[in-house]
This record gives sequence, C-alpha cells and structure tokens, in this order.
Amino acid sequence: MNNGRYFEDFEVGQVIKHWPGRTISETDNSWFSLLTQNQHPVHIDAHYAKSTQHGQNLVNGLLVLAIAIGQTVNDISLRAIANLDYESVKHEGPTFHGDTIYTTSTILELRVTSKGDRGVVYLETEVMNQREERVMVVRRHVLIPKKNHATLGEGKTAHDSES
Repeated sequence: MNNGRYFEDFEVGQVIKHWPGRTISETDNSWFSLLTQNQHPVHIDAHYAKSTQHGQNLVNGLLVLAIAIGQTVNDISLRAIANLDYESVKHEGPTFHGDTIYTTSTILELRVTSKGDRGVVYLETEVMNQREERVMVVRRHVLIPKKNHATLGEGKTAHDSES
C-alpha cells in the first residue's frame, strides 16, 4: 500500500500519471446531482438533454472535479496537511455517461514554508477522457509535510506519543 509522499518526494517538472481511470455512470451523475441539489435538467432529464447542443445528458462538472481530485490522492495528497486552494478549474469539454476519465498531474512549483517542516506543492492536473480529449484542467496548492514533520496517523495514537 502506498503511504503517500512527503514534500521531499516531489520535483518541479515531475509528471505523475494517476491510476486507475474511472468510468462515470448515469447513476453516478444522477445521485451526485440530486445530492448537491443541482436540478439543472441537462444533468438529470434525458428528454430535455436530447434537445440541447450535445443531444444527451452532461455529467455534472463538479462530479468530474471530485473524481479527478480523488484520483490524485494516493500520489499527491495522501499525507497532506491541507488542500490550500483550487486556484483554477477550467471545464474544457463535456463529459457524458459512460465516459472514463484519467488524470495526470505536473508539479509546477515547490516552496518550503516558514515553519520549515512542511511545504506547498503547486500543481496542475489534466483530466482526459477515453478519447484522449482534455475535459478539465485544475491548478491547486497542497500543504505537504516534510519527513521531519511530527505528525500522528501512522498507527500511533496521542497516548502512544506521550510515552
């Protein structure tokens, strides 16, 4: 099992291909749209969607974002202290029921914080479908501990750290 990366494990220019991809079903889209109270008919009404420019339901863009970020967790933020921001999210193409999305991240910048035991990883994640069409690009900053960071969570409890 991958236990995540520390700040020192990243390099500027590093390209990380995340695996596996994720096929988005009609059920995924319907449930997510209902859960988030997004009642736009293009996501949940097939009859309405047939009359739109794409002629079919569109997958809710926030679902695409959520899955894409989720795909990066093992390689980027499994050890993260915090996701600091989503600087930009660009929807560049549609995603439809049955599409499979794949993500690749590029490390753009690394900066050690003033505390010295952590750093900010600035990255861009590209989201592609099975046709190799880019459907989304996300830029964000993630706060990642360095190897000398005193953290819990590796099988230790607060009680163990007091002994």
